[in-house]
Parts: sequence; C-alpha cells; structure tokens
Amino acid sequence: MTLLCADTVVCDADRTIDDGAVVVAGDRIEAVGDRGDLADAYPDHERVDCDVLVPGLVGAHIHSVQSLGRGIADDEELLDWLFDHVLPMEASMGPDEMRAAADLGYLELIESGTTTAIDHLSVAHADEAFDAAADGGVRALMGKVLMDKDSPDGLMEDTDAALAETEDLIQQYDGIRNDRIRYAITPRFAVSCTEACLRGCRSLADEYGVRIHTHASENRGEIETVEDETGMRNVHWLDEVGLTGEDVVLAHCVWTDETEREVLAETGTHVTHCPSSNMKLASGVAPIRDYLDRGINVALGNDGPPCNNTLDAFTEMRQASLLGKVEELDPTAIPARTVFEMATRNGAKAAGFETVGKLREGWTADVVGLTTDNARSTPIHDPYSHLAFAAHGDDVMFTMVDGEVLYRDGEHVRLDDAGIRERAREFADAY
Repeated sequence: MTLLCADTVVCDADRTIDDGAVVVAGDRIEAVGDRGDLADAYPDHERVDCDVLVPGLVGAHIHSVQSLGRGIADDEELLDWLFDHVLPMEASMGPDEMRAAADLGYLELIESGTTTAIDHLSVAHADEAFDAAADGGVRALMGKVLMDKDSPDGLMEDTDAALAETEDLIQQYDGIRNDRIRYAITPRFAVSCTEACLRGCRSLADEYGVRIHTHASENRGEIETVEDETGMRNVHWLDEVGLTGEDVVLAHCVWTDETEREVLAETGTHVTHCPSSNMKLASGVAPIRDYLDRGINVALGNDGPPCNNTLDAFTEMRQASLLGKVEELDPTAIPARTVFEMATRNGAKAAGFETVGKLREGWTADVVGLTTDNARSTPIHDPYSHLAFAAHGDDVMFTMVDGEVLYRDGEHVRLDDAGIRERAREFADAY
C-alpha cells in the first residue's frame, strides 16, 4: 500500500480536503480522508508527500502519432493544414516513425499529469501506438483511422479492407493490460469517409461493444463540404449513419445549429472541446455553455501537437475557461470547477471508464501530485482557481496510473525519456 499525503486533496469538482491523504492498495483507492487519521491507520506503508493531489487528467481528444510534426504547419487554415502538411506527414510514416511519435506523445502526457487519453491514431501502423501505450502505462481509448474517400496517396483505403483491419485490431487490443487499453473505432471525419464506411463503423461498434471517436463540425469548410455531398448538416449526417449516441465521442463540434445540438443532447453523444486548437486554426468557438446547459457531456482535449504544440491538459483548462468567458461576454461562464470536471470526470465518461476521474474509495488509482513551490503558485486562495488558471504540467511531481507510479520527481519510471526524445528528433528531421 501507498499513503499519498497533501496539503490539499482535490477529490473532484465538489470536494476538497485540507491536510488530506489517499491510500492506494494495488490498482484501487482504499481510503480518502484526513492525513493524520490515515497515517495512524496505515502506519507501515510507503508515504509520498506533495502539495496538491488531484485525479489524473483526461485528454479526451489527442493525436499522439502527430507528435513528430509539432510546429510544422503553424498559421494555416484547417483543411490546408490537414491536407497539405499533416496528412502527408502521416502517409510518409513507417512503423518506426509511428512508434517514436506515439512514445513521445505518451511521454509528454505522463510527465504533465494526463493519465487517460482518447487517441486518434493514423491509417497505418496503429499497432505501434497500441504497443507504445501499453508499454508506457497510460490508460487509453484509441483506434486506427479509417479513410476511404478523397484522401491522399498513402492513406486512401479500400472500404472493406479498412473495416476488416479495424475488426482485427479490436480483437487483438480491446481490453488489454487489465482493461487499461480499449479500442475506439476511429473514422477520420465525414469528409474522408464514405457512407458505407461510416455505417460499417456503427455495425462493428454494435457487434463488439466498443466506442466510436471522430471529428465533427470543426470548421465551416468541413460542414459546407458535407452538406454539399449529403444535403445534410454534419451532425445530422452522422446521426443518419449511426455515429451519434452514448458510445460516440465527437471532437470539436464548433459549428452546430439548434437542431444539431438537440440531436447531441437527445442521443447522449459526448463532445470534446479543443479550445487551443480551435483558436490556433481560427476554426471558431464551440458553444460550450450551451452544450453544458443542455446536459451534453463535454470533455477537454488538446488535439494534436501540430495544431496546439503542447499536450498539457492544465493549459487546456485555462484556455477553455477564458475562451468561454470571452465568447459569452460573461465572466461567470465556464468557471474553474466546471473546466476541472471537464478535464477529469467528464473525460472519463466520454472514454467509458466508469471509476476514473475522481479520488474516491473503491475507484481506480489514477492520481497526480503537484508542487506549489514556485511564485506562480503563491498564494492559493482557491484550489480550483489554481488548477484552472495557474497550474502547469511541469508542476507535476508524480503521475500514477492503476496504482503504479509512472513518473516521479522529474524521472520517468518505465520510459527512457532521453532515448525517446533523441529518437523523435532523428525522425522529425524528415518533416
């Protein structure tokens, strides 16, 4: 057992404990409470002290395999960014490059306090990213990308072959590592997938009981293309082909109208808000407060390093709150507690992990410890304000997933960080 002690334990968006502690036994949280009481009750166990304890953060939409392209396509419009830069990079990547990129992505997540990721991979060599996630120790919902229409050479697939490979990967990877790694069927987006492909994704999801994760309504050019081809708004088209529901996670959803928002709410579809990416690509501002008011589960994601440059989830909390306030011209919009819940429990709900996202007895031991030993963290009048507006990923003292410490005091336990970064730099020179 391990006794994790902190000046402040942030259990969830509603509960904090001053001078508290969390007891971890195996992969579960055994107790949460007063530091003194738990120290007396568990006197002979390893003790780890930090300033703030929080649930592991959830990156509910990332692209780990785009890590080698950090900074290659700044100041570009979305579809130009995608088709002129990012997709050609993905098409050129062999298995070694894909493994190096995924390793680098998970390295960054672990050292900045993200314990769970919903990861949108690429068309080829998805097995390399699955193996990297499994070896790195992160919790992930992830899948091979499907693209069978209007796609660049090297990524364009035959529909049946894409679905068959997806089925093979589900059978191979869904539920591995004690159910820490789960499969998500991952069509790129409606622009690059035929109707047969999208309907096939729904059929596989129903057959195997796995989730679906795709992009939707990220910018106006995308929705215009979908409407020209189908006669429907994007979310209505996805609903028509079966890509809405409680097992579906849609990234972005920036440009939706009233009727589409009704569909999202009625079907229980999850939405991942990626504010930094949407700002950098000038895609627009997602109507997050409206989604939340409708009861739609909204999570937070960083998107990929080429359109964000960082996978730091603390940065994304700050951006989400500030952008929401500006969009609404209301300083009370998207408060700190709300973005903290989006970055923890809401993300876990989207990913389908039932006992992740809170520090609670019997729940999974995904825990992050932070230091406040810096000027930026002084003083702390409200822990939620600190986490949303002042904390950074480099405040992380340790990251624990399933009760296993993956990162402590600047050192990775499982991963060779220097080797991963060097290998990534060597491959990235090609881009």
